[in-house]
Amino acid sequence: MIKRSVLLSVALGAMLAVTGCSTFAGGGNTVDVSAKTTSGKAKSHVIKEGKGWKVTKKVLWGGKSDGVVLITIDNGPMQITVVPTRGMNIYEVKSKDIRLGWNSPVEGVVHPKYIDLESRGGLGWLEGFNEWMVRCGLEFAGHPGTDKFVNNTGDESSMTLTLHGKIGNIPATDVKVIVDEKPPHRIRVRGTVYEKFFYGPKLKLVAEISTVPGSNSFRIDDKVTNLGSSDQEFQVIYHGNFGAPLLEKDSKIVTPVKRVAPMNAHAAKATRTWHTYAGPTAGFTEEVYLCNPIAGKDGKTLAVIHNAKGNRGATVRYNTKQLPYLTIWKNTASEADGYVTGIEPATGYPFNRMVERKFGRVPKLGPGKTRRFTLDFDVLHNATAVKEAIGEVNAIQGDKETILDENPPTIPE
Repeated sequence: MIKRSVLLSVALGAMLAVTGCSTFAGGGNTVDVSAKTTSGKAKSHVIKEGKGWKVTKKVLWGGKSDGVVLITIDNGPMQITVVPTRGMNIYEVKSKDIRLGWNSPVEGVVHPKYIDLESRGGLGWLEGFNEWMVRCGLEFAGHPGTDKFVNNTGDESSMTLTLHGKIGNIPATDVKVIVDEKPPHRIRVRGTVYEKFFYGPKLKLVAEISTVPGSNSFRIDDKVTNLGSSDQEFQVIYHGNFGAPLLEKDSKIVTPVKRVAPMNAHAAKATRTWHTYAGPTAGFTEEVYLCNPIAGKDGKTLAVIHNAKGNRGATVRYNTKQLPYLTIWKNTASEADGYVTGIEPATGYPFNRMVERKFGRVPKLGPGKTRRFTLDFDVLHNATAVKEAIGEVNAIQGDKETILDENPPTIPE
């Protein structure tokens, strides 16, 4: 419980004024990082700190990164860099010699003002794609294309859907750093992102990234609310992207699944190796696999990615009652083209929304209703930790067989 708060006005689009910044061992405090000031440089400033931890803010200057705000939680052994300017995405996580992130061909953290989502046939989202964790949604997610909707005159019309929606390119408001008063003094960065407009969706995302000082774990805890007066369709994909050092030749994904299906005919050629990785390969064409997760009685499950030696890894834990589907995206292209894999818990698969609706995978939110999504992540620094995580997967899988589909799903008429 947070019993008291201290408001400290700093800039979302400018440099933090350090005057008034407090230092403490762990009391209940809130720092408002949304108020606007006027100057900015790519220099870090401490906005909150305690024994063995700190939270810093940096405003980038120049190029397509001009005006981008980065907030980094340093809990001691781990540094988590959040991008409020880009929908509270997470640019990277560093823990000792392990980095969660990837080396994208995209230079710098791109400000949304330089992104045209409709460019290249709706693939403009890729022009800013270089973060470790990107939220896709909210009105729609997945592949670009067209879909039907009822317009403001009550007539059926068509609309163009761009790749993975808008939420990752909308700057957050009301961004705060909060530290719990009671042990273990969890450090939270929380921001609100609105995807709402006249004659359109009225969705609110309250996004929170948090960690405990001294730990190698962190959490994403989000709430999506329908502020409108009618039912609203929505989609969410947690697009986590992993490159080196966890991704390399003979790396593996281990997760309990009932069924794995290739997304298209190309991926179907390699379904039997959906869970293993090649090294960087020039000319590689992405492969996408649709997984039906198995969970424990409480709905909780996990996925593990680990390197070839099995002595470095990471886990994502999520609840299938919140996120019932998992997509594995394999893009083992050359390093210059982006060597990366995606582990993506979601409300559905990344087909175009019109296709997902035919499969019954587009949920709705009633007026004023809220859905919560919680994902927990651990960075694994040794073989024992990796083995224990794989043991958890095996315990959930049990003696249940994993069915590998030879062909992609048949799209209903």
